[in-house]
Formats: sequence, C-alpha cells, structure tokens
Amino acid sequence: MTEDPELAIRARCDANEWERAATLTIEQYGPELLSFLIAMARDQTDGLDAYSQLIEMLWRGLPRFRWQSSLRTWCYATARHAMDHVRRAPHRRAGRQIALSEAPEVARAAEAVRTKTVEYLQTAAKDRVNELRSKLTDEEQMLLVLRVDRGLAWRDVVRVMADEDDLEDVEIVRRAATFRKRFEGIKRRLREAIE
Repeated sequence: MTEDPELAIRARCDANEWERAATLTIEQYGPELLSFLIAMARDQTDGLDAYSQLIEMLWRGLPRFRWQSSLRTWCYATARHAMDHVRRAPHRRAGRQIALSEAPEVARAAEAVRTKTVEYLQTAAKDRVNELRSKLTDEEQMLLVLRVDRGLAWRDVVRVMADEDDLEDVEIVRRAATFRKRFEGIKRRLREAIE
C-alpha cells in the first residue's frame, strides 16, 4: 500500500466494503499480529488458534469499529481478546476452523499471512530472545512486544492492555506511567540475563 493504510482501510469501511476492508487489514497488520500472538502464547499451535480466532473477530467486529483509536491499536486489543478466548476455552479449540465462505478474499489473505509469518518465526536467531522472554509473565511479555517489537505509543499500549474501552485521559496517563516503570524493570532483568 503506498497511501496511509489506515486511510485506505477506513475508506473501504466508509463505503461498506467490509470484505475488502478486512482483507486490507489482514494484509497490513496480519504478520505482526500473528507473530504477537505466537509470542504471547509461547506456543505456535496456540498462537495459530488465537490467530484464527482473531481473523473471525476482525471480520465480525470491523463494521462496529468506531475509530476512537488507530485501527492498528484496535487490532492488537482484539488480538489480546482472541488470545484470552483461546486460553479460556481450550476444549473448544480442537478441530475448530474459521468458515469465511462469505469472504474468500479474507480467508486467502489470512492464510498467506499465516504461511509467511510462521516460516519467518522459525529462524534460529529468534531462539535466544524467545528463551529469555519465556521467563516473563504473560503481561510482561505483552508489554515488551507491544512497546519494543511493535513500537506502540504508551497510550496505545494502555488501550490494548485495558479491559475497558472508554478510559479517561487521566487514567490512561496513570496507567502509562505504571507500564513505563514495569517496562524499565523488564529491560533491566533482560539485560542482566544476557550479560
């Protein structure tokens, strides 16, 4: 995409072209969301299950997205919810497949992202970092991925990790300060583990 991806996707949403909007969203953010989910799951199979759940949630949720945050931030919050769903319902994961027969373009984009991203994540260079990260709690892992790997602003990190949608600015600032402090502690522990 040569233009701002958020603007292009929003234009499709405004035109009620939901399949195209979802496809563009997956093409733009799918690889980073899938690697985020695999990192959060600490297991490729669970990460792929969460990715399948995410694709369904994006497809169903995009028409209700209110653009109160960036689409990227909303996608990460939705990915976190998809991971929570997979973790809470392991008995429902077995054999579950997303049926996107109404949106074959979305299904093709999701599969293309899944194939390319899984191949990339299997490199040996990632093993040492993954070993260090595996010692972090789930929330610490998510904080590290969102801030370092994805470069999200602190306000967006708060929105992704919050369970509420409509936080007051004062609360966002307060939580951002708390996350920054925790982030510094995580960096210190990782530095010590590497040395």
